[in-house]
Amino acid sequence: MVEDLTEIARERGIRYFLISYVDLFGVLRAKLVPTSAIAHMQKNGAGFAGFATHLDQTPAHPDTLAVPDPDSLIQLPWKPEVGWLASDVWCDGQLIADAPRNVLKRQIARAREKGWQMKVGVECEFFLLNKEGTHIADTLDEYPKPCYDQLALMRQYDLIKELCDAMQELGWGPYQNDHEDANGQFEMNWEYDDVLKTADRHVFFKYMTKTLAEARGMRATFMPKPFNHLTGSGCHMHVSLWDGARNLFDDPQGELGMSPLSYQFLGGVMHSAADLCALFNPAVNSFKRINAPITASGATWSPNSITYTGNNRTHMVRIPEAGRFEFRLMDGATNPYLAPAALLMAGLDGIANNRDPGERLDINMYTDGHTLQNVRKLPLNLLDALRLLESSEVARAGFGDAFVESYIKLKLKEWNAFMSHASAWERLHTLDC
Repeated sequence: MVEDLTEIARERGIRYFLISYVDLFGVLRAKLVPTSAIAHMQKNGAGFAGFATHLDQTPAHPDTLAVPDPDSLIQLPWKPEVGWLASDVWCDGQLIADAPRNVLKRQIARAREKGWQMKVGVECEFFLLNKEGTHIADTLDEYPKPCYDQLALMRQYDLIKELCDAMQELGWGPYQNDHEDANGQFEMNWEYDDVLKTADRHVFFKYMTKTLAEARGMRATFMPKPFNHLTGSGCHMHVSLWDGARNLFDDPQGELGMSPLSYQFLGGVMHSAADLCALFNPAVNSFKRINAPITASGATWSPNSITYTGNNRTHMVRIPEAGRFEFRLMDGATNPYLAPAALLMAGLDGIANNRDPGERLDINMYTDGHTLQNVRKLPLNLLDALRLLESSEVARAGFGDAFVESYIKLKLKEWNAFMSHASAWERLHTLDC
């Protein structure tokens, strides 16, 4: 039974709702709706001009209608009279094929046909900058190897505490927060869950972090590589596949405690990683992180080759323990819906076609990767990544031509704008990731 948002508002003291959706470039769009109008919006959706956002529409299209999902409701911890809602986006009586949340839900439905549910956890890394976005906010944060620096972490205690308290209040199960490998960089973690629930929370976490940082005179950015000499911001995703209460990736008798099914899934991810890189790493700036030289701290912590391993952070995929793997390619600019959709799509293809992930490599890729033969490399730039996506039979079969062509068309416009304005354009358009 669908929950009545009007009744929920009455019970919780909600006066306004943010009805929102994420477009193809990962930008969060919203309308602020008074509770008196939410019943109509719940039934018919809030109207938007889709062409005015990054959706593949023209000014002549009918209204884009964002129909809120009551299950996604999050009451703003810092402003509890407002409730945030993720939405499913429609136009002319049909779900919009290239709307990211719709893309993810189609892959979820494909998995559900097999009785499967993907669960994921994300590691969100971000920088805290001054309000102009030109330098890190904490001028004392200058230690050359700053990862886990307690002094720098505690100088931002008030903001980190506020974010962590909010996640606890919302029931997300936050469990650790740390200063990351770059000066001014932080990471916050909460418990893994169903893929759609995690994606909605990922969207809200980015919004919450930016909002609360701004209130303290700072600018939070998930930009992949704000500074050339510092480590970039990744968004590692931990992945498992479930049948009810049973983790289908877990097998005590399997290699590293992983089941044959998990290796087929991983085989699909390995097979399509380069082809889907434009979804995992969607910004021009993303490829400064992937192909970065060694940073001031001594390591980039990002892959440039398509390899997997056990508990070893120098590879694209790490298996830290039985029953899950960590996908380390994605960065902070990744779309919270499209990235897990791509992982699930690739994994389902791997299972359907019994794809072999190849040999596990246990070497240090940062020091010995150059000695390997026949190891595939990741794309060098966004244009190369888009060309791979365009020619990917797996992506077209799994996502459909409409989504692939819409995404490429809009991203090529972005690439052409970058080529016209170069670095100034890149920083302006990526800092707000």
